[in-house]
Amino acid sequence: MSKKSKVEDMEGFSEEAQTVNPELNDENMNGAEEISEEEGLREELAKEKDKFLRLFAEFENFKKRTSKERMELFKTAGQEVMVSLLPVMDDFDRALKELAKSEDKEMFKGVELINNKFKETLKNKGLEQIEVKEGDAFDAEVHDAITQIPAPDKKLKGKIIDVVEKGFKLGDRIIRHPKVVVGN
Repeated sequence: MSKKSKVEDMEGFSEEAQTVNPELNDENMNGAEEISEEEGLREELAKEKDKFLRLFAEFENFKKRTSKERMELFKTAGQEVMVSLLPVMDDFDRALKELAKSEDKEMFKGVELINNKFKETLKNKGLEQIEVKEGDAFDAEVHDAITQIPAPDKKLKGKIIDVVEKGFKLGDRIIRHPKVVVGN
């Protein structure tokens, strides 16, 4: 046999194999389709898992955020009421100063008892007075300077000389800054 005839026979053989057993090629093609279909399903499953995880994480963040907002709301729920009651507390303090000058000690004791009960009730609800006294350092974050006057002493320069109005906190939040006079 010559080389050409062997090649021709081989070509014929391969054609015969294809025509005799066509299922052999279809199975290979179906296997490739099944693998690609399986890969497609796996990719789709991975996408759905990723979507689910993102949605779950977003929901957890939402729960944390709303819980934090609710806690914040509970802490400052009475803030408006507290702020509106602060002038009443100031009036009580002024009334006590004037009653201390009078000779009617029984009236002074009665008003003082009411004042103490009022302050104690507000304190139980979270109201705290910001302690400020003469000679403390002025802090613009906490204090509200209403005026500056020449310091009577060199030590009082840049320090608080007088407290005009008391300041209060509700929890960690300042609801009224103390009004002070600062030495210059």
